[in-house]
Amino acid sequence: MKLALKIDVDTYRGTREGVPRLVEVLHKHQAGATFLFSLGPDHTGRAIKRAFRPGFLKKVSRTSVLEHYGLKTLLYGTLLPGPDIGRRCADILRATRDAGFEVGIHTWDHVKWQDHVAQRGERWTGEEMGAAYLRFSEIFGEPARTHGAAGWQMNLHALRLTQHLGFDYCSDTRGRCPFIPVYRGEIVACPQLPTTLPTLDELIGIDGLTADNVAAHLLKLSQNPPPSGHVYTLHAELEGMKLMPVFETLLAGWKAMGYELVPTRELFSALKVQSLPRHELVMGEVPGRSGSLALQGKEFLA
Repeated sequence: MKLALKIDVDTYRGTREGVPRLVEVLHKHQAGATFLFSLGPDHTGRAIKRAFRPGFLKKVSRTSVLEHYGLKTLLYGTLLPGPDIGRRCADILRATRDAGFEVGIHTWDHVKWQDHVAQRGERWTGEEMGAAYLRFSEIFGEPARTHGAAGWQMNLHALRLTQHLGFDYCSDTRGRCPFIPVYRGEIVACPQLPTTLPTLDELIGIDGLTADNVAAHLLKLSQNPPPSGHVYTLHAELEGMKLMPVFETLLAGWKAMGYELVPTRELFSALKVQSLPRHELVMGEVPGRSGSLALQGKEFLA
């Protein structure tokens, strides 16, 4: 059994503090992982506009956003200028790759992408993804081979770019198993390895779950893996910082269950891409998370 660890790095603080801690703990547990980096400015403070979304304030209140992200991060892009993550943390990004971990693109500007991509057109989408692609190449000296969208937010133009930019596979969606996405009748020839398990911030504060018992709940949800393996998304700002004890409990628990903890590329390498099913990509809700996400929909049968 294999379980892929996909690490979303959203902020300057998460990159600077959370990523090195995660590298250390993953080595300690002999676990592989894929790190997906935000490569442009940290404008986390601009997420305050989400306060008007249904369910957002409830999520903030139960997941202690201030405690996890810190006051300074929550002012970036408003009262404080947003630091350029890729430029200021390039050494950390390269050190993560050099430590043996797969690296890829999360986004350019996390808040800008998550809040606007659903309504934007081809030019805007191309500029955002193109900026991240170029910055990745500058930092690592080679193009990115994988992408995992901020907030699981995508549009048709972004999906097309997963092909045109030459990504081997992406993890932009939530779902059940690897698939070839079909969006509004258009086949997108870049495999999706969707996140299959809920995230900690979706679980804590719901149905009596706390930081003390959420690991046991998540381990129970992991007991029956799909044939291709699970994909678990964690965040450098959560599991890499205050929730690291929870993450270590998960790592030990998964290993005790017989899981091999791997990067998402290892799941992809085991696939026969030509035989992957085609599934509709739809926008819908996930329990514990506000707004609509890119989801794996029904299968198209030949």
